[in-house]
Amino acid sequence: MFQAILLEKTDAGFSAGIRELDDAALTAQAGDGDVVVRIGWSTLNFKDGLAITNRSPVVRKWPMVPGIDGAGVVESSDHAGFKAGDRVVLNGWGVGETHWGCLAGKARLKGQWLVPLPASLTEREAMAIGTAGYTAMLCVMALERDGVRPGDGEILVTGAAGGVGSVAISLLAGRGYKVVASTGRTAEADYLKGLGASDIIDRATLSEPGKPLQKERWAGVVDCVGSHTLANACAQTRYRGTVAACGLAQGMDFTSSVAPFILRGIRLAGVDSVMCPMPDRLLAWERLAAELDRTRLASITTEIALGDAIAGAADVLAGRVRGRLVVDVNR
Repeated sequence: MFQAILLEKTDAGFSAGIRELDDAALTAQAGDGDVVVRIGWSTLNFKDGLAITNRSPVVRKWPMVPGIDGAGVVESSDHAGFKAGDRVVLNGWGVGETHWGCLAGKARLKGQWLVPLPASLTEREAMAIGTAGYTAMLCVMALERDGVRPGDGEILVTGAAGGVGSVAISLLAGRGYKVVASTGRTAEADYLKGLGASDIIDRATLSEPGKPLQKERWAGVVDCVGSHTLANACAQTRYRGTVAACGLAQGMDFTSSVAPFILRGIRLAGVDSVMCPMPDRLLAWERLAAELDRTRLASITTEIALGDAIAGAADVLAGRVRGRLVVDVNR
């Protein structure tokens, strides 16, 4: 038996609660998985918050165990790439949406989804990074791929006090970029500067409709917010700069114009973590293990028990969480 958060939707309505499950239930619901992982740690992402609170149609199969991230040890495997005792990490692939996820003591997953956990990372550290940190690294890689280098100018990070933003600041600052953090939580200024931000701006300066072409400032952008914030970030990006877009905390809309793209040659790079090809995943995790400052990672991280995760989901959506929430699924 193991504990899990179980989301159910019936004619009587929606419910989210801690349940005792067994291997038979896991096989019945996730039988197409060929690797059983004893999960040690999971985390709460924005998407998990939407699923657990039923605020958005994230879940497309019922009942569902949420949790798009997990780290643990292989218990049994029918996949040639993994054997019992291997340490692994899981991000995305529709887990927690169409396939039972990792806010549970066990998960039955497909071997093709799993990444071997780098030797220098603990399972807890891997979940302190989680999809948010892995997405932040994909954004950094997107900027580098387009030729944005330290010394080119300021890099804007929006939604800076959240999980993606916090890790992005640490990674960029660690590589020598000058980072400007945009946040609505001005009380977090010292926290953000501790991660490496050189300056803090109020998100209100970006969150309202603006002109399609504005004064050039940013050599690059990591945007976790979308909507008007993304449009304004594009309008302020310097000639041939790159905007890496990975989030929608403000909204999915994007009301802009072609002006920044055809007059300044800027690039808008969409960053998807869910179905990202395995070579990019492996590189991202290799670089995270090598480059992410562990002291800064610890300052980003708050630990909670599985029993606290349902209440924590509402906090994530309300923007009350600084950095990352890691979940000890065994307490």
